[in-house]
Amino acid sequence: MFSKSLICKLKIFLIFILFISLGACSKIEMEQFKNNTPKLDLFSFFEGETIAYGIFEDRFGNLKRQFRVNISGTIVNETLTLDEDFLYDDGEKAKRIWKIKKFTKEDKITYEGQAEDIEGTASGSISGNTLNWSYDIYLNIKGSNIKVHFNDWIYKQSENLAINRAYVSKFGINIGSVTLVFLRGNVMKSIGSLNLNQW
Repeated sequence: MFSKSLICKLKIFLIFILFISLGACSKIEMEQFKNNTPKLDLFSFFEGETIAYGIFEDRFGNLKRQFRVNISGTIVNETLTLDEDFLYDDGEKAKRIWKIKKFTKEDKITYEGQAEDIEGTASGSISGNTLNWSYDIYLNIKGSNIKVHFNDWIYKQSENLAINRAYVSKFGINIGSVTLVFLRGNVMKSIGSLNLNQW
């Protein structure tokens, strides 16, 4: 009845539709976080020294990379500069410097940020203990710079700890996720700056 080539094309089409449906996610309303504590302020949380441990998983939940980050945050002229140094478990090192501005209008707090490997401007807003932050970024994947979209959610758990869950997509299709734990203050001091010379 149907040719093998037609069946093959139908299978590819159905797989494509499945990936799009998996990549699509319902919009989360920030309002639901407004009563969550402790309240998050990006500037006060990241001013000074922070360390982070992170992992990257593909869309199937397979662990692909692990990394550590030392972060130095300074505030000058109402701009937060985050100087981030990365070490990956394969020995790769990287640096990113964010310049972030805060805007307050009535009860709404929003942020805009830029970095060298970010296309355009990152933007996000805070409600309660939660920041939602999204941007397009160029990642070096197997020697090529690939543009992907990050949808970040940062949840402040205590005065010295926050969890970052980032969903990574390409053409609207989910390709993986990043999980980060940020440690600052006395918690960070008990560990010290992370060794970024070797894994």
